[in-house]
Amino acid sequence: MKNIVVITGSPRKNGNSEKMANAFIRGAGRKGHKLTTISAAELDIQGCHACEGCYKTGNPCVYADDFNHIAPVLLEADVIVFATPLYWFTFPEQIKAVIDRFYALLRGEFLFKGTKECMLLVCGADKKEAFAGIVKTYEIMADYLEWNDRGHVIAENASEKGDVDKTGILEEIQRLGEEI
Repeated sequence: MKNIVVITGSPRKNGNSEKMANAFIRGAGRKGHKLTTISAAELDIQGCHACEGCYKTGNPCVYADDFNHIAPVLLEADVIVFATPLYWFTFPEQIKAVIDRFYALLRGEFLFKGTKECMLLVCGADKKEAFAGIVKTYEIMADYLEWNDRGHVIAENASEKGDVDKTGILEEIQRLGEEI
């Protein structure tokens, strides 16, 4: 049994990213994995302030926002899944703030580097080329963190709420959840 954390990045409730996350969760749940969902848009998390104060107060970050509440969950995860829309060719601000704060976890005494599997699920835009920036960012991040990159799934032409239902990709994502 793996401890899986799914981080969603969209501020839109019941949108395409959430449907993709739920498909993955259904698949992984069938295998009995422990699942936790973190909705980045519902949290108060600022990006990294580059203050180098990581763990100086006993928390991963000296800034007292919601990141310190989710940090233990991230550190305990065997798998971290990003389910996010594409915003201007990259991660939306909400999920990017969480990712930026991974820096604090790297500076801690707990292993964060080299301990995770990772998968990126993205949706939006009408051409796969539009996803090149977010995919490259994800690949570099996974490589730097020495995570076992499980790849990514792209649902294009899924801008309006519910469009992802028409793509047939939810079944693929559910299978990925079962195989993780």
